[in-house]
Amino acid sequence: EAQLVESGGGLVQAGGSLRLSCVASGFRFDDYPIGWFRQAPGKEREGVSLISNSDGRTWYADSVKGRFTISSDNAENTVYLQMNSLKPEDTAVYYCAAGQWVLYGNIWSPEEYEYWGQGTQVTVSS
Repeated sequence: EAQLVESGGGLVQAGGSLRLSCVASGFRFDDYPIGWFRQAPGKEREGVSLISNSDGRTWYADSVKGRFTISSDNAENTVYLQMNSLKPEDTAVYYCAAGQWVLYGNIWSPEEYEYWGQGTQVTVSS
């Protein structure tokens, strides 16, 4: 059974940092790009970053470029999202998601992803 488990969320002041982790199991990690999405109350789920675990290519939403860094440890089947210079508008539930064919479609569309984690709350206070 495919499973994604996020951790690392919490409460941080503006300007601070957090590192989220996403541990994958039940599918071939190298074959699945893994992305991070976030959803704030009353807003649609939006894509934040994506990594191709087969070749290390990365993508970022404009809102987080230069502040967030995605990386993966293929030996541990884990993807990380290092978040620096956090802003109150980064407050949301953060989800990781895996989609085998996502690179052939719209990488920022949640519908392209097959597996989802349960989410981890990130709250940035001003």
